[in-house]
Amino acid sequence: MRIFFLILFLNLSLNPLYAFSQNNRSDLEIQTITINDTRLEVEIARSLEERSLGLQNRKELAPNRGMLFDFITERKVSFWMKNTLIPLSIAFIDEDGIITQIEDMEALSLDRHKSAEDVRYALEVNQGWFKTNGIIVGDRMEFH
Repeated sequence: MRIFFLILFLNLSLNPLYAFSQNNRSDLEIQTITINDTRLEVEIARSLEERSLGLQNRKELAPNRGMLFDFITERKVSFWMKNTLIPLSIAFIDEDGIITQIEDMEALSLDRHKSAEDVRYALEVNQGWFKTNGIIVGDRMEFH
């Protein structure tokens, strides 16, 4: 009986830590970028596994935070919002850091959002972030 309560206690006490780690993905590199003098802290998703998981299962994304998907080489890319609980905006960005396309994406949608051109990066942020910050197609992303 003591073992049962010990296992129950450990399960209940460790589950919030697991959920916290899933929402913060501390294993990803964090980098600062700017677009039009607006600073943004981004988690960098480079590997196939990191890009596949993306922002899934997160309940929130802090203001001025995002995820930058680095595909290493330019190509056409496609995104959906399966298991993504928060509405996002996405910018497709070429090798030179120029934003080529911006779209809004609805939470949990299976609709595909495809880049019209070959891109190296995709940047996901809270929905409306680009509009709120006056960022449009043709603006440049810079690393710091």
